[in-house]
Amino acid sequence: MMTLLKTILIILLVYFGLKFLIKLIAPYVMRYIAKKAGEKFEKAFRGSTQSNPEREKEGSITIDKVPTKGKKSKSTVGEYVDYEEID
Repeated sequence: MMTLLKTILIILLVYFGLKFLIKLIAPYVMRYIAKKAGEKFEKAFRGSTQSNPEREKEGSITIDKVPTKGKKSKSTVGEYVDYEEID
């Protein structure tokens, strides 16, 4: 009977101890995760907005992609029908 009480007491002590420690540590973990995510977003933003100043001089024109010249069809697909509301 005494060993059962000791076992239950140890389980409860570990449970409440871990619960208390998690409440203390959680803000620091969340702050760390938010900081890392902010750094990642900042790095991605810098990478997309910065241009390489060594390769391109101010006022120079660069064309990344030449648009393809596709034939545009002038035939209509269907007929336009104007609907009226009937009372």
